[in-house]
Amino acid sequence: MTDPTPHAAPPHPAQTPEKPVWTLEGDSSAPRLVLRGTWSVQDGGMAPFPTDGLAQAQSHGTLTFDSQGVSGWDSAFIAFLWDVKQAASHAGLQFDPHGLPASAQRLLALLPDAPAPNKAADRKKPPLLERVGDKSLNVLNETGTVTELALETAQGACKTLTGKSGMRLKDLATDIWNAGPSALLIVGVVNFLVGAILAFVGLVELRRFAAEIYVANLVGIACAREISAIMTAIVMAGRTGGAYAARISTMLGNEEIDALQVFGIPVSSYILLPSILSLGLMMPLLYIYGTLIAIFGGFVVSVSMMDISPLGYLNTTFEGVSLTEFVFGFVKSFFFASFIALAACRVGLRAGRSAADVGIAATRAVVIGIVGVIAMDAIFAVMATVLGI
Repeated sequence: MTDPTPHAAPPHPAQTPEKPVWTLEGDSSAPRLVLRGTWSVQDGGMAPFPTDGLAQAQSHGTLTFDSQGVSGWDSAFIAFLWDVKQAASHAGLQFDPHGLPASAQRLLALLPDAPAPNKAADRKKPPLLERVGDKSLNVLNETGTVTELALETAQGACKTLTGKSGMRLKDLATDIWNAGPSALLIVGVVNFLVGAILAFVGLVELRRFAAEIYVANLVGIACAREISAIMTAIVMAGRTGGAYAARISTMLGNEEIDALQVFGIPVSSYILLPSILSLGLMMPLLYIYGTLIAIFGGFVVSVSMMDISPLGYLNTTFEGVSLTEFVFGFVKSFFFASFIALAACRVGLRAGRSAADVGIAATRAVVIGIVGVIAMDAIFAVMATVLGI
């Protein structure tokens, strides 16, 4: 009795891919490379072809191929053929790819005829005088560029009075708000603490000579002449200068600056002028505000730590601090603001176009702004001493 249940046929064993091999046939004047097997990375990679595999062939001959035995191939086959092509070029043979599959010929044609040359060795470090000369020329070139930018900004500011500067008043109002009222809190806090610290240190030292009342003069003159202008400028360099550099470098990366130049819109009047003008207008006002807050900070500490009436402290301050000190600090604040804004805008325009370059530009603008403000303050101190201010 036969079993009605059908039986499945036994499965066929999987065919093992044939290993890729090559042989060199023919005579030395007309060598022929015979290829067989599966040329794929997954099935065993490619058979290596030595660089001197065609050394026995005669020069000016032609290398042909027989690829009828190739059952499959991928990028490993193309890499092998490219090695063969380099060996044929080294042996002085003409490479004839017509015996290869058509698709392999097209891929092989996309590759260069020769490998890329090795990177040239680093040239020797130039002499010291040459490096100093290059640095000096770069500094002079950058100074000229910044000076030209400052002149264009001054010219645009003059044209603003006639309404022909090309600057949008909306941009100017936005930058004035960001550089002025938005910074009142941080400028006030910093100057209040600085005034309080000056008053505390002055009381500790002047108490030894029973001259605590002169703390009012110390706080008033120091803040009006130096401290408030410097601290306000440092705060604005970190807050507004870094923001200017980051904004302009972002616009550069987004190709907005390129678009303005293509349309013939001057970048100096459309973007830089409102930024520089707003900071130049707001910084002196912030200096006055910061000076008053610093004097108030000294007032709070002095009144709470020594036996003096609030009215007596204020009278001493008004008598000891002349209007010249405020005028001097006011003028310095304007120059500090102009330098911070110009440096930040220039750094932003020189930045790269990647996201990392935005952070680098902001950091560089802050550092240049702070160091430049301190250096300018030293110059003003020397000028004040020479002029007897």
